[in-house]
Order: sequence, then C-alpha cells, then structure tokens
Amino acid sequence: MQRIAQFFKVSPDNFMQAMKEDFPQYTEEDIRDMYDSLKLPRRATKGSAGYDFYAPFAFSLPPGATIKIPTGIRVKMDESWVLKLYPRSGLGFKYRLQFNNTVGVIDSDYFYSDNEGHIFVKLTNDSNEGRTVEVSDGMGFAQGIFVEYGITVDDEAEGIRNGGFGSTTQI
Repeated sequence: MQRIAQFFKVSPDNFMQAMKEDFPQYTEEDIRDMYDSLKLPRRATKGSAGYDFYAPFAFSLPPGATIKIPTGIRVKMDESWVLKLYPRSGLGFKYRLQFNNTVGVIDSDYFYSDNEGHIFVKLTNDSNEGRTVEVSDGMGFAQGIFVEYGITVDDEAEGIRNGGFGSTTQI
C-alpha cells in the first residue's frame, strides 16, 4: 500500500463559521463540543478501501430532504491522487441516500484553499419506500476512497485553486 495522504481537522473558527451558516439552532458551546468530538476518517478493517467519515451531529433526513454537512475535515494528499466521496454503502442501499453531486471529488490542491480545504457533504434521501434516514452523532455516513490519476501528455494546466464548488471554472 502507498501512503499518500493524511486527514486533519479544519480550524475551530472555520468549523464554527460553517456550522453557524446552516445550523443556527446550535450554540457556540454546542459547536465547540462537536469540534472537540470530531473523529478523523479511518478504515474499519485492514481490507477496507474506504475511509469512513463520521457525522459531527445527529440528523434525520425524511424522503426528498437534503442536508449540507460540514465535516470539519480536510485532507493533504500527494499530487497525483484524488479523494472520491460516496455515501456509506448500507445507507445508499437501504435508503437511496445520495450525494447531490453524485460523487464528491476532492483534488489534491483543495487543501490549500482559503477555506482550509474544508470537506462538505450534501446528501439527499431519495427513498422510494418513504423511509427516513436517522444518523446519530459520530456515525459513519460517507466514505472516501483515494484514487491515483493520470494526465494527458500535452497537459499545460497552470491554474491555482482557491475554493471549492466551481472554483476551477472561475480561473
């Protein structure tokens, strides 16, 4: 196995700001407690390909509902790698839990963005059976898999990333 990456928490201020934007029901003390309890992604078994991402707070997602979750996590990885994010298999299978962008793609240069490379996950419960997804605080809800990639022989990309969703098309 190649060791090509390392997970970190974003700064406490970054996490506080992200949580306050979309979850005003939580107090600053609640958010500090969540931050202190954040678990870095990890594999469950020696043979696991995916690194489990854990919910920083409990949430319910009824059919058709969407939620944007600040994970409090960032990742530093070697240049020729990407982290691809998916819902945990069991949640996708039982509830049709889906990422709104289908697959999350975390590029190696995202770590250096102004937002510290803070990884967000936007989920939708696309259940056809009317089932509500219940995720408890600290439960694995997403998984990330590192994938090596190549580029074309005539590639001349020189742009520098600063941001997340859609930032590379604004260069």
